[in-house]
Amino acid sequence: MLILEDLKEINDVIKSIAEFVQNDEYVKPDFEEYLKTIGAYNSNNVNFESACFNYIFERNLGEEHKSILTLFLENSKKLPAETKKIVKALMKSVSTVFEVKKVLKNGFELNNIINEKNYNVTSLVKMTSFRGIGCGQFVVARIFEFEKQHYLLEISGVLPSTKKDDALRYCVAKIIQNPELVYLDNPEKQKEIEKEVENIYNKFIEFFGTDEIVTTNKFADDIIGMFNDYAEFGTKQEFQDKIQEPEMYNFFEVSEFNNSYENFLENSLGGFSSHKETYDVGIIFDRELGLYAVPFYGTFNKIFEVENLAEIGNYADCIKYYLENDKFSANIIKRVAEKHKNFMDVVNKVLGTNYSLEELLEKYKARYLENKIFSSTTVLYKSKAFSKTLGIIEEENERPQLPEGIDFSKVGRNDPCPCGSGKKFKKCCGANL
Repeated sequence: MLILEDLKEINDVIKSIAEFVQNDEYVKPDFEEYLKTIGAYNSNNVNFESACFNYIFERNLGEEHKSILTLFLENSKKLPAETKKIVKALMKSVSTVFEVKKVLKNGFELNNIINEKNYNVTSLVKMTSFRGIGCGQFVVARIFEFEKQHYLLEISGVLPSTKKDDALRYCVAKIIQNPELVYLDNPEKQKEIEKEVENIYNKFIEFFGTDEIVTTNKFADDIIGMFNDYAEFGTKQEFQDKIQEPEMYNFFEVSEFNNSYENFLENSLGGFSSHKETYDVGIIFDRELGLYAVPFYGTFNKIFEVENLAEIGNYADCIKYYLENDKFSANIIKRVAEKHKNFMDVVNKVLGTNYSLEELLEKYKARYLENKIFSSTTVLYKSKAFSKTLGIIEEENERPQLPEGIDFSKVGRNDPCPCGSGKKFKKCCGANL
């Protein structure tokens, strides 16, 4: 790494953190196992450097899921105040997708495609390390702010300007994983989303008469589609016949939730109804964080309603699924806990612990307690990157020919399209009529 001398203090801190993960008795074994897993063990090249950055900024260890930077602060003795200040700034670093607008003498002018803001970033290494990166290209980069200046920590991926579609798809993947990236460091965008949440919440209550309903995955997409039509056009349709319970409340793994990067977006847009198994889905509008479609929400609630826990298949796995899955907010857990007085008794019995609700949330949902994180569904529809990506998918998937001999007047807008595409009629052939 070609370190710039005038930024030596920041680079020295980063070097100390890298030495910490390679020498600390607690962290070192995990770091070495991580390197072996990704094939970077005993390597001195750039792949090792990139792996080290990923480990430092993405890894969490132990039951308390402490970050590497937190462990560095706790386990390093007599750190100078300035070092602690730099580490705390590094804790707020962001890895996201940028378009290169200008190449500067000591850095770049970058447009953050996800939060729609421009940044002038100073590189921590000499610009010769980034030969070949020019205007119009897309980079996956990690930046952080320290004393009102933004710094470039690393560039982990580069795409040519001709690969804008791939860059947008990756943006959507990042948003689904971390919805807050859309409004992080962009208060105007956050206010826009907050206003949208308040507006749609009122419409949700008007439409359903409650802030949550449970049905099966076979009907969840239809119900969400009906509500979207009401929210957008004021069209109110009858949905009661689509509120159905599964034959059994039990938890199991759904294969479609394990999509590869290549097809995750298309599969997720296909909705719940395309899944082979039948299970329950909770459609919830959290007044603070927005719309959620939550698998096994009915099953999760049933666990605290039955006298014999064995009545609910894999009940322990279901509880752990809700606690350990970072997609479920602290508000979802609190919502269920408020409805069932025995919530903590059952959870503690399953976990073999003696937590209070506050301690449970601190352990499993600290990210949501520390930050305001809207649901990914809510945030996606306020994201320009997502809107552009939808356009790309529609262009790539040309609509099939309209089948002959079909009376389209008898096909509902939210029914599966009779052409067999798997899409809703209104999103497919119905759009041509």
